[in-house]
Amino acid sequence: MKALVSVYDKTGLVELARALRDGGFELVSTGGTATEIADAGLPVQQVSDLTGFPEILGGRVKTLHPRVHGGILARRDAPDHAAQLSEHGIDTIDVVVGNLYPFVETVTRPGATLEDALENIDIGGPTMIRAAAKNFPAVLVVVDPGDYEWISRRLADGGGAGAISLDERKELARKAFQHVALYDTAISMYLANSDGPSRGEVTLGYTNLYDLRYGENPHQKASLYADILSTGGIVRAERLHGLELSYTNILDADAAWRAVTDFSEPAATVVKHTNPCGLALHPDQPTAYRRAFEGDSVSAYGGIVGFNRAVTAATAEAMRGVLFDIIVAPEYEAGALEVLRKRKRTRILRVDPESGPGGRLEVRAVSGGALIQTPDILDEDPSTWKVVTERAPTEAERRDLAFAWRASKHIKSNTIVLARDETLVGMGAGQPNRVVSVHLALRIAGDKSRDSVLASDAFFPFADNIELAGEGGISAIAQPGGSIRDDEVIAAADKLGMAMVFTGTRHFRH
Repeated sequence: MKALVSVYDKTGLVELARALRDGGFELVSTGGTATEIADAGLPVQQVSDLTGFPEILGGRVKTLHPRVHGGILARRDAPDHAAQLSEHGIDTIDVVVGNLYPFVETVTRPGATLEDALENIDIGGPTMIRAAAKNFPAVLVVVDPGDYEWISRRLADGGGAGAISLDERKELARKAFQHVALYDTAISMYLANSDGPSRGEVTLGYTNLYDLRYGENPHQKASLYADILSTGGIVRAERLHGLELSYTNILDADAAWRAVTDFSEPAATVVKHTNPCGLALHPDQPTAYRRAFEGDSVSAYGGIVGFNRAVTAATAEAMRGVLFDIIVAPEYEAGALEVLRKRKRTRILRVDPESGPGGRLEVRAVSGGALIQTPDILDEDPSTWKVVTERAPTEAERRDLAFAWRASKHIKSNTIVLARDETLVGMGAGQPNRVVSVHLALRIAGDKSRDSVLASDAFFPFADNIELAGEGGISAIAQPGGSIRDDEVIAAADKLGMAMVFTGTRHFRH
């Protein structure tokens, strides 16, 4: 009986090799794997000795040989296969242990080149693993070091590879095909055009991080997965304190993180049910937090707070007395952590910016398939916006319009954002009627709506939105424009003395 062992990740290698040897298997290996087995005092045959052909092309070709793949693929119950093995002097290979070159680890390193990537595309390894998985009733295929221990234990009980049941072999084969599929997906994602979804077939690569207690509701199962080519982001957040994260916690924390990291200026946000109910920019972080909190102090209770700068001790003190489920930031001062860790239930998350060569795509399941799109990231220049009213916005209004317009992309459509002094003072979200969103934003803002600006994520279809905004004291508006009733909307704004700009773009978030 022969076992072919060729791995890049050598975790647990020697222990498994010893168990195989004790189980009566002759060990065959390649390169560094063979060296490590031999250094442990175990007899091992080089693949080149088995094939009678040396490794060539700098190791690119070593296991791609009939003496390897014939020994793996031959059906043990087919007399003609047995006859051909005998004719060509090929021994069967009953166990294959393999894992692949570190492609993902290579391409996610800063400065990785295309040449680095190409040299880490494994060819022989996936071929060998797939061959063994295809013939799993006769060949034991192992790709996960996490399986070494139980397989070694089973081999020690006697019976050789036959000690592993057919169902167990089937599961090992499934893992093997998934291992190769994820590897190939990583390569495809790396080579893909990051400007948008690929035409034709597409696979997306995710690796399981951990299971969640449940999904959106207790009867739903859920797990958290990470994009294999991405580093950082909310899925890899470091939990410094507090309870485990739930499905909805992760959604809300991601909404907070996306909102604050969309601004280059120091920002703070308070999120509830994935919508920022408070958002503010200010160089003094405690001030930014207070302004964000005051945007909707009622909704803020039990919400998520996000920052795009290290949380200071002064900010932590400013948050005293308010219950928050999660605090999200790129870093925390030691003094801030000392204060925040006194909160028993609050999760404190440290998040690195998302990076990687894959290019983020947004995927949403629909019945029978999925929608895939690029993120709503657009380098917009407010100075290019078209002033369509008799009165142009003042410099202060332009600054607030730019803030409100960027904020609108993080709130569910139909979105209305009211802002003053780069602070969200009211918002309406998720309504089937845009005038209802205006009404809700004005109600939340109260007296703060006076002399604030308004941003709408899509055009106003009727002048009634403008008239209602005028009743609330709105001084300036940013909207995409493009309605067949733009002239009526502009006339209503002129009548009320408002300034209005058309941005020419839209920021729907369904």
